[in-house]
Amino acid sequence: MSNNSSDEMLFFKKKPVISYLRLNGVIGSVGRFNQGMSLSNQGEIIKKAFDLKGTRAVVISINSPGGSPVQSNLIFNLIRKEAQKKNIKVITYAEDVAASGGYMLMCAGDEVYANANSIVGSIGVIYAAFGFTDLIKKIGVERRIHTAGESKSILDPFLEEKKEDIEKLKNIQKDLHDEFIDLVKKSRKNKLKEENFKILFSGEFWSGKKSAELGLIDGVGTLQDIIENQFGKDIKIKKFEQPQSWLKRKLSSQLSNTILSEIGNELEIRSIWNRYGL
Repeated sequence: MSNNSSDEMLFFKKKPVISYLRLNGVIGSVGRFNQGMSLSNQGEIIKKAFDLKGTRAVVISINSPGGSPVQSNLIFNLIRKEAQKKNIKVITYAEDVAASGGYMLMCAGDEVYANANSIVGSIGVIYAAFGFTDLIKKIGVERRIHTAGESKSILDPFLEEKKEDIEKLKNIQKDLHDEFIDLVKKSRKNKLKEENFKILFSGEFWSGKKSAELGLIDGVGTLQDIIENQFGKDIKIKKFEQPQSWLKRKLSSQLSNTILSEIGNELEIRSIWNRYGL
């Protein structure tokens, strides 16, 4: 074969195609107009990334402190279902934070990476609330509540906590935690050492570098380097982004009488991120 023919073949050789999408933010709803990541608003864009003709892999960059365990699990299952159906490799990458439900999403990857400075882990379940019983007594407010069903007022912030209510909550949390642990074990397989299980599943979180040592991820580096090491520099990356809805753009551009509520929602969102120093 002549050199000219070889040059022509190289010229017409198609570049490897990679699908790229970014999952960013709290998982689940926070307030009336703050819709975080959910299956309903991320499902279609995830499917489109897997439907790209000729894609060699789907790369998912994750930046999330967690949130709803149900929505985390639904998104995780969709990614795995699409990967298996289309026989496409999935690479997940942690940006600033992939913690709690964010780490659950990371586990959807066949290969899992992070920056050395990323925050990774927090494999646990948390319930946080306030108690106002002393406050309403101080200002002379009487709480009146009537239920059909003795447990309907469980964990009401204006009533004294009951031991049996806390026990019920703990049992639910244990069920959720056990499911999370089982998912991580199945995902990471023999990459986790049994002697580390107690600390790994304690809810603690670590830097990307330490997470790699513990087996929670496969390695550290920049996302660009990780992609180029596997597919070369001469590649085509197709980005998939979820467009902001018309309603959300409209609402965010207007001031209304919900502003105090939205400030509260924003503070709640910030408190979730702040657990990880951000």
